[in-house]
Amino acid sequence: MDPATRRAADDYHALLRDDRGLVEELEQRFFARMREAKLTFGGRVLCPFLRPNFVSPAVYDQIRSVCRGIFRAIEKVEERLGPALWDRVDLTPEERELAAIDPGYRRSSPTSRLDSFITTKAYQFVELNAESPAGIAYNEVLADIFLELPVIKRFQERYTLRRFRSRERLLETLLSCHREAGGRGEKPTIAIVDYEDVPTRTEHHLFRDYFAEQGYPALVCDPRDLTFEQGALRHEGRTIDIVYKRLLVNELIARQAELGALLESARQRAVTIVNPFRCKPIHKKAIFAVLHDDDVQAFLTPEERAAITAHVPWTRRVAEGTTTRAGQAVDLPRFILENRERLVMKPNDEYGGKGVFIGWETSEADWAAALAEALRASFVVQEKVETGRQSFPELAPELGFRDFIVDLNPFLFQGEVEGFLTRLSDTSLANVSSGGGQVPSFLVEPR
Repeated sequence: MDPATRRAADDYHALLRDDRGLVEELEQRFFARMREAKLTFGGRVLCPFLRPNFVSPAVYDQIRSVCRGIFRAIEKVEERLGPALWDRVDLTPEERELAAIDPGYRRSSPTSRLDSFITTKAYQFVELNAESPAGIAYNEVLADIFLELPVIKRFQERYTLRRFRSRERLLETLLSCHREAGGRGEKPTIAIVDYEDVPTRTEHHLFRDYFAEQGYPALVCDPRDLTFEQGALRHEGRTIDIVYKRLLVNELIARQAELGALLESARQRAVTIVNPFRCKPIHKKAIFAVLHDDDVQAFLTPEERAAITAHVPWTRRVAEGTTTRAGQAVDLPRFILENRERLVMKPNDEYGGKGVFIGWETSEADWAAALAEALRASFVVQEKVETGRQSFPELAPELGFRDFIVDLNPFLFQGEVEGFLTRLSDTSLANVSSGGGQVPSFLVEPR
């Protein structure tokens, strides 16, 4: 935390410690506000924390610059390597078939999220969610709720808070992709598409309501309920122009026989799908291993290489054989076995912390077993990120202060950062699926 935001956080905490009336109001109404606004994930309240995350303008500018460099490098890798990238990130045959579908517009990941941890020195980006980044609508509604809290209004007597425009940028991105793909009509109909039983269903409804408020007809639907008739994708007779695809490719493949309408409309470019299926290669966690490959580093700019060196931890696909680390050749399986305390192994394509092996929290025997499993499957190994912790007030159910790992994840729209998904956790897996929580972020400056 830089000095400017540390001062702001200290002043905010002082308000809670010194004014019992502010705390009593929060204890009585905070959770009810969350539920009324549908801010739940799998039935539980998304945010039990009473302070937003503060970001100074100087740090935000730095993050935007670094993310721009990393994302530009990823797109350059995708363009230079073409289908050869698919082998390097271990795309399956089914994924290759989908990735070959042309969406009608240039970018493979118009809306994405770079996931990072705030460390003891700066921040480290550990993966790119290039497929269907969640949290944008939750974040915007959380910001609405926090801005109405009496403690925030008191805080704003001394500080200026500026919110981000992530939700607006998402809508702009959907519309620009639709226009680039040849879409017509001033107010296209947008369908938020995912299975009806996913824990993020409440966020889909928040997006539907927001799109409708902006004048765009919108609906939430299960992909199994779609039909493809007379050259158009439809749901209960309504023609769909844009699919905001929250459905993950792996979950689509698992039920591919039931999703013929969606797939046929994509192949015939009868609908604009965002993000497209061809986002999959750069969504794989192995894309960060490719960024560190010597032949790739050779065609990156000095700025891109600097961003990767400083902010992307060393990453490799788990495999037999030798590789390089810090310019030295190492036998990769032996290196993994001997450096358990400084490494993480995780599936090449999973989410929610599933299947992750954290070396420093794993016994030697279990680590050896994990390596054997990783060698048989598709895994990456990544160097440990030295996470820092920050103090946040929490209702559990009364006010208390605890130190949390902060997972700061910038949203990117057309390669440019606008806002963050910010998650807090007291474990090494800082994600909502694994029990963490979410807070809104604001730019903060003293008045």
